[in-house]
Amino acid sequence: MDTFVLFAVFFSLLLIGVPIVFCLGISSLSYLMLAGISLTIVPQRLYAGMDSFVLLCIPGFILAGNLMNVGNITDYIIRFSNALLGHIRGGLGLANVGGSMIFGGISGTAVADTASIGAVMIPGMTRSGYDKSFAAAVTAASSTVGPIIPPSVPMIIVGSLSGISVGKMFLAGVVPGFLLGLAMMITAYIIAVKRQYPREKKATFREVLSVGKGAFWALLMTFIILYGIIGGLFTPTEASIMASLYAFVVGMFVYKGITWKNLPKLLVDTAMSSASLLLLVGMANLFGWILTSEQLPQMLANAIFDISKNPYVVILIINIVLLIVGGFMETIAALIILFPALLKVAEGVGMDPIHFGVMAVLNLIIGLTTPPVGVCLFVAAGIGELPMTKVVKAIWPFLICNLIVLLLVSYIPAVSLWLPSLIH
Repeated sequence: MDTFVLFAVFFSLLLIGVPIVFCLGISSLSYLMLAGISLTIVPQRLYAGMDSFVLLCIPGFILAGNLMNVGNITDYIIRFSNALLGHIRGGLGLANVGGSMIFGGISGTAVADTASIGAVMIPGMTRSGYDKSFAAAVTAASSTVGPIIPPSVPMIIVGSLSGISVGKMFLAGVVPGFLLGLAMMITAYIIAVKRQYPREKKATFREVLSVGKGAFWALLMTFIILYGIIGGLFTPTEASIMASLYAFVVGMFVYKGITWKNLPKLLVDTAMSSASLLLLVGMANLFGWILTSEQLPQMLANAIFDISKNPYVVILIINIVLLIVGGFMETIAALIILFPALLKVAEGVGMDPIHFGVMAVLNLIIGLTTPPVGVCLFVAAGIGELPMTKVVKAIWPFLICNLIVLLLVSYIPAVSLWLPSLIH
Protein backbone atom coordinates (compact mmCIF):
# COMPACT_ATOMS: atom_id res chain seq x y z
CA MET A 1 0.00 0.00 0.00
CA ASP A 2 2.80 2.42 0.95
CA THR A 3 4.58 1.76 -2.34
CA PHE A 4 1.35 2.25 -4.27
CA VAL A 5 0.91 5.68 -2.65
CA LEU A 6 4.53 6.57 -3.49
CA PHE A 7 4.05 5.93 -7.21
CA ALA A 8 0.47 7.24 -7.32
CA VAL A 9 1.52 10.61 -5.89
CA PHE A 10 4.64 10.74 -8.07
CA PHE A 11 2.90 10.07 -11.39
CA SER A 12 -0.11 12.24 -10.52
CA LEU A 13 2.13 15.22 -9.89
CA LEU A 14 4.20 14.44 -12.97
CA LEU A 15 1.13 14.31 -15.22
CA ILE A 16 -0.12 17.74 -14.09
CA GLY A 17 3.25 19.32 -14.87
CA VAL A 18 4.86 19.64 -11.42
CA PRO A 19 8.69 19.91 -11.69
CA ILE A 20 10.39 16.56 -11.21
CA VAL A 21 12.28 17.63 -8.07
CA PHE A 22 8.98 18.34 -6.28
CA CYS A 23 7.42 15.14 -7.63
CA LEU A 24 10.26 13.19 -6.04
CA GLY A 25 10.17 15.15 -2.77
CA ILE A 26 6.40 15.20 -2.19
CA SER A 27 5.90 11.53 -3.11
CA SER A 28 8.78 10.54 -0.81
CA LEU A 29 7.30 12.55 2.08
CA SER A 30 3.91 10.93 1.47
CA TYR A 31 5.48 7.48 1.70
CA LEU A 32 7.51 8.27 4.84
CA MET A 33 4.52 9.73 6.69
CA LEU A 34 2.25 6.83 5.73
CA ALA A 35 4.90 4.26 6.67
CA GLY A 36 5.57 5.98 10.01
CA ILE A 37 9.28 6.51 9.26
CA SER A 38 10.99 9.42 11.03
CA LEU A 39 11.40 12.46 8.78
CA THR A 40 14.97 12.86 10.01
CA ILE A 41 15.83 10.49 7.18
CA VAL A 42 15.07 13.31 4.70
CA PRO A 43 18.06 15.61 5.47
CA GLN A 44 20.27 12.54 5.93
CA ARG A 45 19.52 11.19 2.45
CA LEU A 46 19.60 14.64 0.83
CA TYR A 47 23.08 15.26 2.24
CA ALA A 48 24.27 11.74 1.40
CA GLY A 49 23.19 12.23 -2.21
CA MET A 50 25.09 15.49 -2.59
CA ASP A 51 28.15 14.53 -0.51
CA SER A 52 30.35 13.40 -3.38
CA PHE A 53 33.68 14.89 -4.44
CA VAL A 54 32.97 14.04 -8.09
CA LEU A 55 29.80 16.17 -8.04
CA LEU A 56 31.90 19.25 -7.26
CA CYS A 57 32.83 19.45 -10.93
CA ILE A 58 29.21 20.10 -11.96
CA PRO A 59 29.16 23.77 -10.78
CA GLY A 60 32.55 24.25 -12.44
CA PHE A 61 31.41 23.00 -15.84
CA ILE A 62 28.12 24.95 -15.57
CA LEU A 63 30.12 28.11 -14.83
CA ALA A 64 32.48 27.44 -17.74
CA GLY A 65 29.53 26.96 -20.10
CA ASN A 66 27.83 30.14 -18.88
CA LEU A 67 31.04 32.14 -19.23
CA MET A 68 31.52 30.97 -22.82
CA ASN A 69 27.86 31.52 -23.69
CA VAL A 70 27.83 35.14 -22.55
CA GLY A 71 30.25 35.89 -25.38
CA ASN A 72 28.95 35.37 -28.91
CA ILE A 73 30.21 31.80 -28.91
CA THR A 74 26.96 30.37 -30.31
CA ASP A 75 27.14 32.67 -33.33
CA TYR A 76 30.78 31.75 -33.96
CA ILE A 77 29.98 28.02 -33.75
CA ILE A 78 27.03 28.27 -36.15
CA ARG A 79 28.95 30.41 -38.63
CA PHE A 80 31.86 27.96 -38.57
CA SER A 81 29.56 24.95 -39.08
CA ASN A 82 27.76 26.74 -41.89
CA ALA A 83 31.05 27.64 -43.59
CA LEU A 84 32.00 23.95 -43.62
CA LEU A 85 28.61 22.44 -44.50
CA GLY A 86 26.37 25.19 -45.86
CA HIS A 87 27.10 24.47 -49.54
CA ILE A 88 25.58 20.97 -49.26
CA ARG A 89 21.86 20.54 -49.99
CA GLY A 90 20.09 21.31 -46.71
CA GLY A 91 23.37 22.69 -45.39
CA LEU A 92 21.78 24.72 -42.60
CA GLY A 93 20.30 21.51 -41.18
CA LEU A 94 23.74 19.90 -41.26
CA ALA A 95 25.25 23.04 -39.72
CA ASN A 96 22.64 22.82 -36.97
CA VAL A 97 23.84 19.32 -36.09
CA GLY A 98 27.50 20.34 -36.42
CA GLY A 99 26.90 23.33 -34.15
CA SER A 100 25.36 21.05 -31.53
CA MET A 101 28.39 18.76 -31.67
CA ILE A 102 30.74 21.68 -31.00
CA PHE A 103 28.43 23.32 -28.48
CA GLY A 104 28.10 19.99 -26.64
CA GLY A 105 31.78 20.28 -25.76
CA ILE A 106 30.96 23.43 -23.81
CA SER A 107 27.56 23.07 -22.16
CA GLY A 108 27.29 19.32 -21.58
CA THR A 109 23.49 19.57 -21.35
CA ALA A 110 20.84 18.97 -24.00
CA VAL A 111 18.38 21.66 -22.89
CA ALA A 112 21.05 24.40 -22.97
CA ASP A 113 22.02 23.22 -26.45
CA THR A 114 18.42 23.34 -27.71
CA ALA A 115 17.84 26.82 -26.29
CA SER A 116 21.11 28.38 -27.48
CA ILE A 117 21.38 26.80 -30.92
CA GLY A 118 17.61 26.93 -31.49
CA ALA A 119 17.31 30.63 -30.75
CA VAL A 120 19.62 31.33 -33.71
CA MET A 121 19.02 28.43 -36.09
CA ILE A 122 15.23 27.94 -36.03
CA PRO A 123 14.44 31.52 -37.18
CA GLY A 124 17.43 31.51 -39.56
CA MET A 125 16.45 28.22 -41.22
CA THR A 126 12.83 29.37 -41.55
CA ARG A 127 13.90 32.58 -43.30
CA SER A 128 16.07 30.55 -45.68
CA GLY A 129 13.14 28.42 -46.87
CA TYR A 130 13.13 25.43 -44.51
CA ASP A 131 9.95 24.15 -42.90
CA LYS A 132 9.78 25.52 -39.38
CA SER A 133 8.81 22.10 -38.01
CA PHE A 134 11.92 20.55 -39.61
CA ALA A 135 14.12 23.29 -38.12
CA ALA A 136 12.67 22.70 -34.65
CA ALA A 137 12.95 18.92 -34.99
CA VAL A 138 16.60 18.88 -36.10
CA THR A 139 17.47 21.33 -33.29
CA ALA A 140 15.81 19.18 -30.61
CA ALA A 141 17.20 15.90 -31.99
CA SER A 142 20.77 17.14 -32.38
CA SER A 143 20.79 18.36 -28.76
CA THR A 144 21.16 14.71 -27.72
CA VAL A 145 24.80 14.94 -28.80
CA GLY A 146 25.62 17.47 -26.05
CA PRO A 147 25.45 15.15 -23.02
CA ILE A 148 27.36 12.39 -24.85
CA ILE A 149 30.37 14.37 -26.11
CA PRO A 150 32.47 15.50 -23.08
CA PRO A 151 32.16 17.31 -20.79
CA SER A 152 28.87 15.66 -19.82
CA VAL A 153 26.89 16.18 -16.63
CA PRO A 154 25.10 12.78 -16.89
CA MET A 155 28.47 11.05 -17.32
CA ILE A 156 29.64 12.76 -14.11
CA ILE A 157 26.55 11.43 -12.32
CA VAL A 158 27.29 7.90 -13.59
CA GLY A 159 30.85 8.21 -12.26
CA SER A 160 29.62 9.35 -8.84
CA LEU A 161 27.08 6.50 -8.62
CA SER A 162 29.34 3.67 -9.71
CA GLY A 163 32.90 4.69 -8.88
CA ILE A 164 33.79 4.54 -12.59
CA SER A 165 36.46 7.04 -13.64
CA VAL A 166 34.75 10.17 -14.99
CA GLY A 167 37.68 10.60 -17.38
CA LYS A 168 37.03 7.16 -18.86
CA MET A 169 33.31 7.92 -19.11
CA PHE A 170 34.14 11.13 -21.00
CA LEU A 171 36.34 9.20 -23.41
CA ALA A 172 33.72 6.49 -23.86
CA GLY A 173 31.22 9.08 -25.07
CA VAL A 174 33.38 10.51 -27.87
CA VAL A 175 32.81 7.86 -30.57
CA PRO A 176 29.06 7.41 -29.85
CA GLY A 177 28.69 11.20 -29.91
CA PHE A 178 30.28 11.50 -33.33
CA LEU A 179 28.21 8.56 -34.61
CA LEU A 180 25.06 10.33 -33.43
CA GLY A 181 26.07 13.53 -35.18
CA LEU A 182 26.97 11.72 -38.41
CA ALA A 183 23.70 9.74 -38.42
CA MET A 184 21.62 12.89 -37.95
CA MET A 185 23.54 14.71 -40.67
CA ILE A 186 22.79 11.87 -43.09
CA THR A 187 19.12 11.94 -42.08
CA ALA A 188 18.92 15.71 -42.49
CA TYR A 189 20.57 15.47 -45.91
CA ILE A 190 18.14 12.79 -47.14
CA ILE A 191 15.15 14.87 -46.02
CA ALA A 192 16.66 18.02 -47.57
CA VAL A 193 17.17 16.31 -50.95
CA LYS A 194 13.64 14.91 -50.89
CA ARG A 195 12.12 18.31 -50.09
CA GLN A 196 14.58 20.32 -52.19
CA TYR A 197 15.74 22.54 -49.35
CA PRO A 198 18.22 25.29 -50.36
CA ARG A 199 21.98 25.25 -50.23
CA GLU A 200 24.30 28.12 -49.35
CA LYS A 201 27.17 29.54 -51.37
CA LYS A 202 30.35 27.54 -50.83
CA ALA A 203 32.75 29.33 -48.47
CA THR A 204 36.31 29.91 -49.60
CA PHE A 205 39.23 28.51 -47.63
CA ARG A 206 40.01 32.01 -46.39
CA GLU A 207 36.41 32.45 -45.17
CA VAL A 208 36.52 29.08 -43.36
CA LEU A 209 39.74 30.10 -41.61
CA SER A 210 38.26 33.47 -40.69
CA VAL A 211 35.12 32.14 -39.03
CA GLY A 212 37.07 29.19 -37.62
CA LYS A 213 39.06 31.54 -35.42
CA GLY A 214 35.96 32.22 -33.34
CA ALA A 215 35.04 28.56 -32.89
CA PHE A 216 38.69 27.67 -32.21
CA TRP A 217 38.52 28.78 -28.60
CA ALA A 218 35.46 26.62 -27.94
CA LEU A 219 37.16 23.58 -29.48
CA LEU A 220 40.32 24.29 -27.52
CA MET A 221 38.44 24.22 -24.21
CA THR A 222 37.17 20.70 -24.89
CA PHE A 223 40.71 19.65 -25.83
CA ILE A 224 42.12 21.13 -22.60
CA ILE A 225 39.55 19.27 -20.50
CA LEU A 226 40.15 15.91 -22.19
CA TYR A 227 43.94 16.21 -22.43
CA GLY A 228 44.21 17.34 -18.82
CA ILE A 229 42.19 14.38 -17.53
CA ILE A 230 43.74 11.79 -19.87
CA GLY A 231 47.26 13.06 -19.25
CA GLY A 232 46.78 12.94 -15.49
CA LEU A 233 47.35 16.68 -15.14
CA PHE A 234 44.18 17.12 -13.10
CA THR A 235 41.05 15.34 -11.89
CA PRO A 236 37.62 16.04 -13.45
CA THR A 237 36.87 18.44 -10.57
CA GLU A 238 40.13 20.31 -11.14
CA ALA A 239 39.41 20.22 -14.89
CA SER A 240 36.11 22.04 -14.31
CA ILE A 241 37.95 24.81 -12.43
CA MET A 242 40.57 25.09 -15.17
CA ALA A 243 37.77 25.23 -17.75
CA SER A 244 36.10 28.06 -15.81
CA LEU A 245 39.34 30.04 -15.60
CA TYR A 246 39.98 29.48 -19.31
CA ALA A 247 36.41 30.49 -20.19
CA PHE A 248 36.72 33.66 -18.08
CA VAL A 249 39.92 34.74 -19.84
CA VAL A 250 38.53 33.96 -23.31
CA GLY A 251 35.12 35.52 -22.59
CA MET A 252 36.63 38.66 -21.05
CA PHE A 253 39.59 39.32 -23.36
CA VAL A 254 38.91 37.43 -26.62
CA TYR A 255 35.15 37.44 -27.22
CA LYS A 256 34.77 40.45 -24.90
CA GLY A 257 31.21 39.44 -24.09
CA ILE A 258 31.93 39.28 -20.35
CA THR A 259 32.19 42.54 -18.47
CA TRP A 260 32.63 43.27 -14.78
CA LYS A 261 29.05 44.55 -14.86
CA ASN A 262 27.40 41.34 -16.08
CA LEU A 263 29.71 39.01 -14.12
CA PRO A 264 27.68 39.07 -10.85
CA LYS A 265 24.47 38.03 -12.65
CA LEU A 266 26.35 35.28 -14.45
CA LEU A 267 27.68 33.94 -11.14
CA VAL A 268 24.21 34.07 -9.55
CA ASP A 269 22.71 32.18 -12.52
CA THR A 270 25.44 29.55 -12.17
CA ALA A 271 24.80 29.21 -8.42
CA MET A 272 21.04 28.81 -8.99
CA SER A 273 21.52 26.23 -11.75
CA SER A 274 24.01 24.28 -9.63
CA ALA A 275 21.79 24.43 -6.54
CA SER A 276 18.70 23.23 -8.41
CA LEU A 277 20.70 20.38 -9.96
CA LEU A 278 22.19 19.27 -6.65
CA LEU A 279 18.77 19.49 -4.97
CA LEU A 280 17.47 17.19 -7.69
CA VAL A 281 20.35 14.80 -6.95
CA GLY A 282 19.47 14.85 -3.25
CA MET A 283 15.74 14.28 -3.80
CA ALA A 284 16.41 11.48 -6.26
CA ASN A 285 18.72 9.87 -3.69
CA LEU A 286 15.89 9.95 -1.11
CA PHE A 287 13.46 8.43 -3.61
CA GLY A 288 16.03 5.81 -4.55
CA TRP A 289 16.61 4.93 -0.87
CA ILE A 290 12.87 4.27 -0.47
CA LEU A 291 12.87 2.01 -3.53
CA THR A 292 15.90 0.13 -2.18
CA SER A 293 14.30 -0.30 1.26
CA GLU A 294 11.27 -1.82 -0.49
CA GLN A 295 13.64 -4.06 -2.50
CA LEU A 296 12.12 -2.82 -5.76
CA PRO A 297 15.47 -2.75 -7.64
CA GLN A 298 16.00 -6.43 -6.77
CA MET A 299 12.44 -7.21 -7.86
CA LEU A 300 13.11 -5.42 -11.18
CA ALA A 301 16.31 -7.41 -11.70
CA ASN A 302 14.57 -10.68 -10.92
CA ALA A 303 11.71 -9.79 -13.26
CA ILE A 304 14.15 -9.17 -16.12
CA PHE A 305 16.00 -12.43 -15.49
CA ASP A 306 12.68 -14.28 -15.25
CA ILE A 307 11.93 -13.17 -18.80
CA SER A 308 15.31 -14.23 -20.15
CA LYS A 309 18.94 -14.66 -19.19
CA ASN A 310 20.12 -14.28 -22.79
CA PRO A 311 22.45 -11.23 -22.85
CA TYR A 312 20.98 -9.89 -26.09
CA VAL A 313 17.42 -10.09 -24.76
CA VAL A 314 18.39 -8.58 -21.38
CA ILE A 315 20.12 -5.63 -23.08
CA LEU A 316 17.04 -5.08 -25.25
CA ILE A 317 14.76 -5.11 -22.18
CA ILE A 318 17.01 -2.63 -20.36
CA ASN A 319 16.94 -0.35 -23.41
CA ILE A 320 13.15 -0.45 -23.56
CA VAL A 321 12.84 0.30 -19.82
CA LEU A 322 15.25 3.26 -20.02
CA LEU A 323 13.65 4.68 -23.18
CA ILE A 324 10.22 4.62 -21.53
CA VAL A 325 11.54 6.16 -18.31
CA GLY A 326 13.48 8.79 -20.30
CA GLY A 327 10.24 9.92 -21.93
CA PHE A 328 8.74 10.70 -18.51
CA MET A 329 11.58 11.54 -16.12
CA GLU A 330 14.50 13.97 -16.04
CA THR A 331 17.79 12.30 -16.99
CA ILE A 332 19.73 12.81 -13.77
CA ALA A 333 16.85 11.71 -11.53
CA ALA A 334 16.35 8.59 -13.65
CA LEU A 335 20.05 7.75 -13.47
CA ILE A 336 20.20 8.06 -9.68
CA ILE A 337 17.08 5.93 -9.19
CA LEU A 338 17.62 3.21 -11.79
CA PHE A 339 21.32 3.06 -12.69
CA PRO A 340 22.63 1.12 -9.65
CA ALA A 341 19.96 -1.58 -9.98
CA LEU A 342 20.26 -1.96 -13.75
CA LEU A 343 24.07 -1.93 -13.54
CA LYS A 344 23.90 -5.16 -11.50
CA VAL A 345 21.64 -6.69 -14.15
CA ALA A 346 24.02 -5.57 -16.92
CA GLU A 347 27.08 -6.93 -15.10
CA GLY A 348 25.16 -10.18 -14.59
CA VAL A 349 25.15 -10.71 -18.36
CA GLY A 350 28.79 -9.68 -18.77
CA MET A 351 28.50 -5.98 -19.71
CA ASP A 352 31.39 -3.67 -18.87
CA PRO A 353 30.25 -0.90 -16.46
CA ILE A 354 31.61 1.83 -18.77
CA HIS A 355 29.80 0.31 -21.74
CA PHE A 356 26.56 0.16 -19.75
CA GLY A 357 27.03 3.72 -18.48
CA VAL A 358 27.23 5.12 -22.01
CA MET A 359 24.23 3.03 -23.10
CA ALA A 360 22.14 4.21 -20.13
CA VAL A 361 22.95 7.89 -20.69
CA LEU A 362 22.22 7.62 -24.42
CA ASN A 363 18.85 5.99 -23.73
CA LEU A 364 17.75 8.67 -21.29
CA ILE A 365 19.02 11.52 -23.46
CA ILE A 366 17.01 10.22 -26.41
CA GLY A 367 14.06 10.31 -24.03
CA LEU A 368 14.43 14.11 -23.84
CA THR A 369 13.22 14.26 -27.47
CA THR A 370 10.33 11.82 -27.15
CA PRO A 371 6.75 12.54 -26.05
CA PRO A 372 5.03 12.98 -23.68
CA VAL A 373 7.51 14.83 -21.44
CA GLY A 374 10.49 15.38 -23.75
CA VAL A 375 11.91 18.67 -22.43
CA CYS A 376 13.89 19.47 -25.58
CA LEU A 377 10.70 19.09 -27.66
CA PHE A 378 8.96 21.71 -25.54
CA VAL A 379 11.92 24.12 -25.79
CA ALA A 380 12.21 23.75 -29.59
CA ALA A 381 8.43 24.06 -30.06
CA GLY A 382 8.41 27.18 -27.88
CA ILE A 383 11.21 28.85 -29.85
CA GLY A 384 9.55 27.97 -33.15
CA GLU A 385 6.08 28.96 -31.86
CA LEU A 386 4.76 25.61 -33.06
CA PRO A 387 2.23 23.15 -31.65
CA MET A 388 3.93 20.14 -30.09
CA THR A 389 2.24 17.74 -32.53
CA LYS A 390 4.04 19.24 -35.53
CA VAL A 391 7.47 18.94 -33.90
CA VAL A 392 6.76 15.36 -32.78
CA LYS A 393 5.73 14.42 -36.33
CA ALA A 394 8.87 16.01 -37.81
CA ILE A 395 11.31 14.48 -35.33
CA TRP A 396 10.54 10.78 -36.02
CA PRO A 397 13.20 10.29 -38.75
CA PHE A 398 15.85 11.61 -36.35
CA LEU A 399 14.60 9.43 -33.51
CA ILE A 400 14.87 6.38 -35.75
CA CYS A 401 18.50 7.17 -36.67
CA ASN A 402 19.29 7.83 -32.98
CA LEU A 403 17.79 4.46 -32.06
CA ILE A 404 19.97 2.77 -34.70
CA VAL A 405 23.06 4.35 -33.09
CA LEU A 406 21.75 3.22 -29.69
CA LEU A 407 21.58 -0.37 -30.92
CA LEU A 408 25.15 -0.13 -32.24
CA VAL A 409 26.35 1.20 -28.89
CA SER A 410 24.37 -1.46 -27.01
CA TYR A 411 25.48 -4.52 -28.96
CA ILE A 412 28.99 -3.51 -30.09
CA PRO A 413 30.98 -2.75 -26.92
CA ALA A 414 33.99 -1.49 -28.89
CA VAL A 415 32.00 1.60 -29.97
CA SER A 416 32.24 2.96 -26.44
CA LEU A 417 35.20 0.98 -25.03
CA TRP A 418 37.72 1.36 -27.86
CA LEU A 419 38.92 4.87 -27.02
CA PRO A 420 39.18 4.40 -23.20
CA SER A 421 41.10 1.12 -23.72
CA LEU A 422 43.37 2.79 -26.27
CA ILE A 423 44.24 5.73 -24.01
CA HIS A 424 44.47 3.82 -20.74
